[in-house]
Order: sequence, then structure tokens, then C-alpha cells
Amino acid sequence: MAEMDQSQMSLLSLEDDLSCSICLCPFDCPVTIPCGHNFCQDCLLATWKDSYSCPQCRTYFATKPELKKNTVLSAVVETFNLRTTKREASLMIEEESKAEKEDVIRCDTCMEAEASQTCLTCMASFCEEHLRPHRENPTYSVHQLSEPVGDLAERICPDHHKLMELFCSQHGRPICSLCLQQVHKGCSFTSPEEQRNLKESDLRGKLTLLDGKITKNESVLSLMGDMQDKLKDSATNRKKALAAEYQQMRDMLAREERDALNAVDRELEGGQTKLKGLGKKFSENVVNMSKAKEDIHSHLSQSQTQAFLQVSFNLPQAINFEPFTPRINLDSKKVIATQAFSAALKEHLTEMLKQPVESRLLKLKQGECADEKAVQGSAPGSTESQPESEITKPPKQKRPPRSHSPGCPPIQPLFHPAPGHMGSHPHFNAPPYPPGHFRDPRFMAGQNTNINTGILGPYGGFKPFSPETYKESEPQRTGSGYQPKEGPKKRSHKKKPAQATKDNMEKDNQARSMENLLDISGKDQTRCGTPPADSKEKPESLDIPPNITSAEKRTELLKYGTVLTLDPKTAHKRIALSEGFTKASVSDEHINYPDCPERFTVCSQVLTAQSFSRGRHYWEVRLSSNNFIGVGLAYRSIDRKGPTSRLGRNAQSWCVEWFNVKLSAWYNSSETVLVNPNPKRVGVLLDCEEGTATFYNVADRAYPFHSFVFPFGQAVCPAFWIFSSGSSITLSKLQA
Repeated sequence: MAEMDQSQMSLLSLEDDLSCSICLCPFDCPVTIPCGHNFCQDCLLATWKDSYSCPQCRTYFATKPELKKNTVLSAVVETFNLRTTKREASLMIEEESKAEKEDVIRCDTCMEAEASQTCLTCMASFCEEHLRPHRENPTYSVHQLSEPVGDLAERICPDHHKLMELFCSQHGRPICSLCLQQVHKGCSFTSPEEQRNLKESDLRGKLTLLDGKITKNESVLSLMGDMQDKLKDSATNRKKALAAEYQQMRDMLAREERDALNAVDRELEGGQTKLKGLGKKFSENVVNMSKAKEDIHSHLSQSQTQAFLQVSFNLPQAINFEPFTPRINLDSKKVIATQAFSAALKEHLTEMLKQPVESRLLKLKQGECADEKAVQGSAPGSTESQPESEITKPPKQKRPPRSHSPGCPPIQPLFHPAPGHMGSHPHFNAPPYPPGHFRDPRFMAGQNTNINTGILGPYGGFKPFSPETYKESEPQRTGSGYQPKEGPKKRSHKKKPAQATKDNMEKDNQARSMENLLDISGKDQTRCGTPPADSKEKPESLDIPPNITSAEKRTELLKYGTVLTLDPKTAHKRIALSEGFTKASVSDEHINYPDCPERFTVCSQVLTAQSFSRGRHYWEVRLSSNNFIGVGLAYRSIDRKGPTSRLGRNAQSWCVEWFNVKLSAWYNSSETVLVNPNPKRVGVLLDCEEGTATFYNVADRAYPFHSFVFPFGQAVCPAFWIFSSGSSITLSKLQA
């Protein structure tokens, strides 16, 4: 037996040598390759696809080696698997026998035979042989016998060494009779059987409750399964509808393509017909002139002078037709128009498909509105057919309704701003912009843009202005600062009735959640169609001082320059601070910052050590990239741990955020998509007195691209969100 065990163990010690180095399992149909290594046939073939090499020693084979089964190794592996199976089976049998032996209750007298009954008076278990005194001797007749009990020692009271035959309901534990007289005197008690019945009843009640809960959960799961099926059906229907729409577009494009190609073919056919006609005529001329040439040669070969002189010869009419090369090309109006349309359509689709899916429909509607305005302008009775004096006067018409779709900028009408809205800053004493800027097609199409040829509109878009408006809005210097000129063309802002404002407020409160958005052109929110959601939290006048927010000269903003440093107590553990706490970058490893309640734990954000509640302050931030970076403001009371701690996703913070190629303004989880100027440096002007924060694209000048208006309930501090690995922001060192 010992020899068998020894041989078995020696075979088991070869388990590593009998395993495939690819699948790490015992060999299955082992094969040997020329380098001498063995592998499972299926494993080796799975690794041999484009080239043939040994997976273990990397020996390269120019051609696929011929594989043959290693019969000796296969027999050894089968013997190994057989003995391993027998060994596992014997171990399982031994474990089962041990468990059975442990479950058997032995006699406490002989310690060998199985116990027949347990005496609760003697507190011992007996087999049939040693149970005879209890059955035959009258002295033991009062002893209480029961079925064999395995946990007899656990039923002994540790304090009085008596059987715990009672259960204290008040303390929830078994007790003996002496415990009831001493420690548990006055406690209510029951027998263990009664307590068991009560507990069983309670557990059955819980089982009933669990069955009901399980039934409800299963019903919810069933409903969710039905909903999932409905979602799949809905997705299938949507896909079919989309496929049908795109197929229709493909069919239309295919028809247009066929028509365009047919037009070119018809043009080609007409040109070829003309060329064939001319070629036929020229060929006939060549034949006639060649025949005349032969006749002349025939006459010249005449030897008789008398006969030569009597012959008369006239040249054919073909010599009067001067040959020419016709100018025939494919530049007909229809072909040129078709080619131009295809190129324009391609460019339009390319520009459209570059936009995010959410803003494509708005872009399409803007193009339709621009086309409609162009058609109206060219129709009879338009401004082109009116006298010049009438053109200069803008017609009185109702403003188009503003779009209430979140995240989409409204369609801006083409109009001149009222005097006083712009130009009250010293920067506007500079020479006027080039005339071509005012005819930019992006303005004519009614699109928002971010170039420096217009004024900011809602959602950060610009509106063009003309040189006439520029002159009207030229500032005048007064003792208190710059004020706009007042002339006969200055328009007064009349407030709408309270009831109308209230109605608009209710409608816009249902449709919009970005109550703090400001039109920097100077119109109050009531005129723009966005009344405040709460009169207690919003100021009555939402006009921004033109000499601050419309400033584009960087030197004017640097008057309010503020020195900032980042607060290490608030930095997320993935944000590394450097350069004297003026640079923040995203680290791949967590930094060993001490835990403190001010630190952001969910979002990779950081606040500055400075906060402001009064005055005007300006700072600039250099961005390493325009991707996954947010610049904004926040109260010190902003959440630091929850998912709503991200800037702009709560009522305590505001930010502009670059997410991939999209630039958005965020406040209270409401998003407004902006035109992305892709700035390398962002300036922020905070006016605590007016309750405004304006963001600039800083280059040779500072070009504003968005502004927030909000009441100051407490001091605000600059805040930054950085997510992409390797990205960083750096606070510029400005003079205070």
C-alpha cells in the first residue's frame, strides 16, 4: 500500500511536466514540434495563423511543421488523469465518512457504541446496554429520557451547572431553575418548546412577507422585461424609420446624380453630333480637293501641248470653305449649375455633419430663416425697391419668439443695437473695423459667431453692427465716467404690463431653467423674453455696465487684475498643484493630500484661496487644451462629496466647460451650447456690485463670449474642473 502511495505521489509530482504551457492544463492529444516541445494540438494550431513559431522557445519555422501525436506522452497523461480521479474520489469518500462519524452521538459510558437515548437528569447519553439501569431500576424511573442530544454540554447552565429547561422572554436566553430564583427573578419565562413555536410562527410570518416581496419584485422584473421588449421594438421601428428616411435621401441623391450625369451625357451627345457633322463636311471637302488634285496631276502629265492647252479646269467649290476648329465644350448653363449645386450641397452637408447632432436641426432652421429673409428681401415691395430714406428706418415688427430648447442658441435677428448698448468704452474710439466685416455671410445667415465685428447676444453669440450705429454709440466723457450719447435716435426701454410679465414668467419657467442668462447687448430680460424665475433672487435691472462688459482692450480689464492662488485644501487627490499654487494639472496617481471636509472627493476640481463679495476683479487662465476643462465660479458652500459637486450642476456654481469640441455654459444642471472660440487664454471679469461674470477669449484683445448674471448671497471664489490626463490650467500673474 505504501509503495502504491509512493508511486502515485511520484506521478502526481509530474503534474507541471504533463501540462500544456499554453492552456496550463494536462495535455489533450499532445503533439511534438521539431524544437522538442510538446503542446496540445488544438492550442498549438490556435496560435499558428500567419507565422509558425514555438510558443515556448520562439523558434521560427519557415513552413508549417508536420504534427504527429506523441503516443508515449499521451499514455502517461491518461494514467496521470486516471490516478488523479481515483485520488480525488478516495478523498471525497474519506471526508464523507469523517463527517458521518462526527454526526454520530456516542455513549458517554463506553465511548464506542452509538447512543440510544439521553438522560436529561444524569446529563449523559447511553447506549442500549448502559441504559438498562434506567429501564429496570425503579430508582431511575423519575429520570427524564429523550432522544440523543449532541449539544448536551451547551444546555448546562454555566453558573449553576443545572439543566437550562426554561427560557427568559425578557432577556431572550435559556435559564435554569436557580437562575429564575436569583438573577431572573420576576422575569417572564416560557419553556424552550413554547419559545420555539413562537419563533417558528414569527419566521413563517417573515417567510410570507418575503414571498410577497419576491412576488412583487418578480412582477416588476416581468414588467421591466416587457418594457425592454417594447424598447427593442421601439428601437427597431425607429431604425426602420431612420433607414427609410435615409434611403429616401439616397434615392433622391441617386436621382439627382442620374439627372446630372444625363445632362452631361446629353451635352456630350450634342457636341459629338456637331463635331460629326463638321467632320463629315470637312471629309467631303478633302475628297473633292483630292480628286481635283489628281485631275491637275493628270493634266500636268499630258505630253501633247495642243491637247494640254485645250483642256479647261475649274477648282471645286470646297476651296472657298476655310476650315476651322470648332470650340465645343461642356460649359452649358445646366451643366455648370448642376456641378455648382453638387459642390455646394457637399460643402453644406460637410459643415452640417461637423456639428453635434443636437444642434443640426437648429442650424438647418437658421438656414431656412436666412433663405426666407433673402426671398422676402428680393420680392417686390422689399427694401431694395424702396427709397433710401425708408431703408434707413427699421420697420416696426414683432420680435420672433425665442427658442426655449435647452442647450440651443436662439435665432438672432439682424438689427442694429440701440445707442448706449455698446461703444461706451474708450476702446471704441479706435478706427472702425474693415467694411468687409459687416458683410460676413455668417452674420447674413443669422448665425451666432465670435469674431470681433459685433456685439454679444444671448448664449454668447455676436450681433453685427454697422458704422452708422458705431457713430451713434460713440461715448462722451463725463465727470463720473463714460456715458453714451443721447440723440434723437435713442430708444427708451418701456416696461411691459405686470400681468403680461407674469404670464411670460410662468410660461418661461416651464420651458427654461437657465434664468441667469444675460443678453449683453443691453436689453432687460423682460424684453428678451426671459423674465426672472424668482423676483426675490433676481435683480430688477439685468443691464451690464457697458464700460465693463463690452471692453475689448485688455489694458482696460487689467485695471481690475487680481492675483490668485489655488487652495490645496480643496484640490481633488488627482489634481497636482505646482508653480507656487498657480498651476493645476491632472495626475495619473492619487496625491497624498490629508483628508479634510473642504476637499473635493468625487469631481477633479479645485477652488482658489481668494473669494470676493465686493468690487470688480479680473483674472486670466492659460489652458493647455480645450478639452475636458471647466472655468467658473462657486460659493464656498458648494457640495464637496456628492455627484452634484461638479461645477454648474448645482445652484452654488457657474462655469463654461469644454467637453470634446463642444463649449457649454452650465448653471444648476442646465446647459447652454455656445460657439467655441477655442481660446488659449480665458479671462474672467467679476463685477460683484452688478452681480455679473463675463468670460473673454484673450488674444491681442479680450473678446467676450459669455456672461452670467446672478445675485450674491455670499462670497464667490474662482473654481476650475480638469478631467483629461495631462491637461492643466495656469493662473496668469496679473498686476493687482
